[in-house]
Amino acid sequence: MQNTPQKSTLTEIEAAAYINMSRSFLRHARIDGNRENRTPAPKFIKIGRAVRYPRDELDRWLSQFPRQSHLYESGQKI
Repeated sequence: MQNTPQKSTLTEIEAAAYINMSRSFLRHARIDGNRENRTPAPKFIKIGRAVRYPRDELDRWLSQFPRQSHLYESGQKI
């Protein structure tokens, strides 16, 4: 069985699946940028009309969010 190398950049569809978020989240995050009280956007690359998300940037973006076993750890209310 041959191992295929992982792609270093992902399309919007692939990136959405990778971070388990919707394509519309990524699209709105790109358009709106980082706004107060909103989840910050992951970094992306624009090549002409094509948008690509570097896998390492997505990993970095995911790692900024705290790991929690329940919502009360972060002081959030249900």
